Amino acid sequence: MVAIGYERALSRMLRERIVAVVRLDDADQGVDVARALVAGGVTLIEIALTTPNAVDLIARIRKSVPQAMVGAGTVLTVSDLEALRAVEPEFAVSPILDAAVVRRAQELRLLFSPGTYSPTEAYSAWRLDVPLIKVFPAARLGPKYISDLKAPMPFLRLMPTGGIDDSTIREFLRSGADVVGAGGWLVDAQAIARGEWSTLTEKARRLAAALR
Repeated sequence: MVAIGYERALSRMLRERIVAVVRLDDADQGVDVARALVAGGVTLIEIALTTPNAVDLIARIRKSVPQAMVGAGTVLTVSDLEALRAVEPEFAVSPILDAAVVRRAQELRLLFSPGTYSPTEAYSAWRLDVPLIKVFPAARLGPKYISDLKAPMPFLRLMPTGGIDDSTIREFLRSGADVVGAGGWLVDAQAIARGEWSTLTEKARRLAAALR
């Protein structure tokens, strides 16, 4: 299923720590978006399945932007996973926790991060052997929620997603985020509509700089 091994994908995510969540109205913009993000130092690219022709777009980005590690987002069902098999995403992410989807991803040796909101959901994901747990929507919960979760459960690896920008990323990282998912601010819809790829590159640079 996957172009690189499960362990290598996880290692790269934990090393690079920023996932760009790309949700587009027009898939034809996707390759340019990915190139712009990679130019700014963000190479983990998540293509939401709500994007038209998302499966084909994952394949096109993998071919056209080899520096990127490309995954699928908004994976809700086992059927979604099966539809992705032909294009071999390198990771997958969901806004929800569904044990059947987790188990199928494990059978496929696909790095999969389901979404959680409560401490019980996060712990349940860990009990299912999820190695990187998405916390969503992070903007509603705030950075301190990450440290609150990790205080009694330091074994959790967490990826807060939603509301991450250049003013919040450092606080999320200081609070214990292992990886962050950055969407609306980074993948700027107005800049994309105008074809201003340099805006995306600059925003990616600002987020990548926060890691240093």
